[in-house]
Amino acid sequence: MEFSVPVATGKGPARQFTGDVWYDVIYAGKEPSRARTNLVRFSPGARTFWHHHVLGQTLHVVSGVALVGTRDGVVFAAHPGETVTCPAGEEHWHGAAEDRFMEHLAIWEGDGSGAPETTWLEEVTDEQYRAPRTRRS
Repeated sequence: MEFSVPVATGKGPARQFTGDVWYDVIYAGKEPSRARTNLVRFSPGARTFWHHHVLGQTLHVVSGVALVGTRDGVVFAAHPGETVTCPAGEEHWHGAAEDRFMEHLAIWEGDGSGAPETTWLEEVTDEQYRAPRTRRS
């Protein structure tokens, strides 16, 4: 059994996030594991930039309302206890609704090739963020 020493909370960089976002590294796997888990806290209206993951990403909502947008213009609203899985290579964004904080666990992994686990793209526009929301596909 191994206990990890907590790493200081990090601030989401402005080149990847709109608004205030903070994260705690929960798990950063050691070879052969490439699994990653962060607890991410979004202030109201904060969100990621568009991005995708080499092997996909899973988001488990802890508190608040998580918004998850896809390139086809759909924005899903996920509530505490719900889990959203974004397939490998799918461009998406996620963040908090305008009126409350949101926390989620973000889970992803690399493929071992040395390629980036996450590819960051452009900022999500206000129009994309404010698109009509749906509960499920």
